[in-house]
Amino acid sequence: MKKENNTISGAVYSTEFGRMCPVCGRATGDCVCRRKNVLPEGDGVVRVSRETKGRRGKTVTLVAGVPLTLDGRAILAKQLKRKCGSGGTIKDDVIELQGDHRDVVTAELKRQGYRVKRV
Repeated sequence: MKKENNTISGAVYSTEFGRMCPVCGRATGDCVCRRKNVLPEGDGVVRVSRETKGRRGKTVTLVAGVPLTLDGRAILAKQLKRKCGSGGTIKDDVIELQGDHRDVVTAELKRQGYRVKRV
């Protein structure tokens, strides 16, 4: 690995810098690429689904296809977590909420003006 000005080529995580941007190779806090402001490609339909695979039987509500930037998705995730009264995170442009909250999430997204489809 080559280390120059807080960059490590090819690394995704560094014990020295933490999470690394796969595009520019810098720590996510020092990321200079515009990956944060890129809208995910999609058809404009927000898909709400439920999943238990790979989670030791725990149910997770997935919200995919939200046409927002990373910052916008973080704000929306916070609103949905508060509305559902549960925890969650954002992984690979998908909002994950702990528990089965498809009805609440669908109603909230429709109220905010999104086209929603339950999958």
